[in-house]
Amino acid sequence: MARNQLKVLNALDLAKTQWYHFTAIIIAGMGFFTDAYDLFSISLVTKLLGRIYYHVDGAAKPGTLPPNVAAAVNGVAFCGTLAGQLFFGWLGDKLGRKKVYGMTLMLMVVCSVASGLSFGHSAKGVIATLCFFRFWLGFGIGGDYPLSATIMSEYANKKTRGAFIAAVFAMQGFGILIGGIVALIVSAAFDHAYSAPTYEVNPLGSTVPEADYVWRIILMFGAVPAAMTYYWRMKMPETARYTALVAKNAKQAASDMSRVLQVELEAEEQKVEQISHDPSNSFGLFTKEFARRHGLHLLGTTVCWFLLDIGYYSSNLFQKDIFSAIGWIPAAKTMNAIHEVYVVARAQTLIALCGTVPGYWFTVALIDRIGRFFIQVMGFFFMTVFMFALAIPYHHWTLKENRIGFLIMYSLTFFFANFGPNATTFVFPAEIFPARLRSTCHGISAACGKAGAIVGAFGFLYAAQPTDPAKTDAGYPTGIGVKNSLIVLGVINFFGILFTLLVPESKGKSLEELTGENEDEAPETSSSRTVPVV
Repeated sequence: MARNQLKVLNALDLAKTQWYHFTAIIIAGMGFFTDAYDLFSISLVTKLLGRIYYHVDGAAKPGTLPPNVAAAVNGVAFCGTLAGQLFFGWLGDKLGRKKVYGMTLMLMVVCSVASGLSFGHSAKGVIATLCFFRFWLGFGIGGDYPLSATIMSEYANKKTRGAFIAAVFAMQGFGILIGGIVALIVSAAFDHAYSAPTYEVNPLGSTVPEADYVWRIILMFGAVPAAMTYYWRMKMPETARYTALVAKNAKQAASDMSRVLQVELEAEEQKVEQISHDPSNSFGLFTKEFARRHGLHLLGTTVCWFLLDIGYYSSNLFQKDIFSAIGWIPAAKTMNAIHEVYVVARAQTLIALCGTVPGYWFTVALIDRIGRFFIQVMGFFFMTVFMFALAIPYHHWTLKENRIGFLIMYSLTFFFANFGPNATTFVFPAEIFPARLRSTCHGISAACGKAGAIVGAFGFLYAAQPTDPAKTDAGYPTGIGVKNSLIVLGVINFFGILFTLLVPESKGKSLEELTGENEDEAPETSSSRTVPVV
């Protein structure tokens, strides 16, 4: 316990795991469920959009989105997310976590529905409105990152805080999984109801008019889980750490947490006043004092998240292209439009089930035992190893008899991303920065991650194109190929290991102990950490 620790905060730190912890995980986690569903569902329907709106009569292959359109559809939500993370992260520290929490959710619900209602019959009209609504959907999603992480870290006890924050983030895995399952159900139902010939048999007839409903239903379903949790978000009290340390309202903090913890807590108004007047608790983000105490920490959290998301999002968004390249998804001309959605969704669901979802929950189970630092270094290390193992003998993996091996290796890359930096980069910034700057710093870190996602999403589109001009997708210049792209991603993951050294271990410590807010002395600026014992 910090020497000057408030009793209300100490009560939260020492509280046994209770029902309100699980309620908070579900309420915050459903936002992440929606986030992942919305961001990844678009990758399931891009091939269908190409067939419907960019069909070319007499072409040997089905229509595909032109490079600029594909980049816009895949990347525009990331641009919105980046802006939302910065804006709502800052707003969460200014107005309070709870006040801003409802805004982000309503934006997500409205824009999820509006994405599916993208109007017009022309390609330009539909794609323009789809991109417009997906930008604002991303803006709402962006706000959920710093707010959900900060709320969960400030509600949790110090013994299992890492697991609780990671559990909120782990709902992403279920969002990706349910996105695949919804696409499977919708495409199977439409394929059964409106049977169509393959493209090579009848190019025009392979895309039935009803296919236009398939992508709309898949995108709109993202509004359902978000809408279900809106009421409960509005019922959550503001976090005690914000109320006491930022709003400086000791009475309200004690009252709220007495109700949550079901114990009587004293309102220590004099102590809150004393803490608020301490000069060490008043420095801003753009000050020498912040740079001295937390500058290296912020550099570590931002760069690690940036490097991780380049690889993570480029691999996840373009799974279907990698599967096609190794022949796991049949050639597009051998399928009708709706069946192609089914095949892509089946592959993505299998990856989520085998690699993505288990990785998240391994982190939840072990993060408070072996520590965040160890998990992040280990994850980056194995991602580097598996990327190189896929890339160097790439021709070996393209042979038909080795495709299952490729799939296993690819799944393991995702497993160690999620039992590794994809979870820990979310946890670290929610713990190691002062309460008055916590949401802002988390937003900055997450925004750097999304900048990496934009690099991955836009860059991989071009980089993964074959070096042979005859084999590139329509409208694309030649790239460096999948093999060289995987080598680049392996190098990026290696740099992630190096920048993790800047981040301190936060396992088992109170938030105030980490930030020095309630201490007589400021915390050490070195990145000291406990060596994990497995």
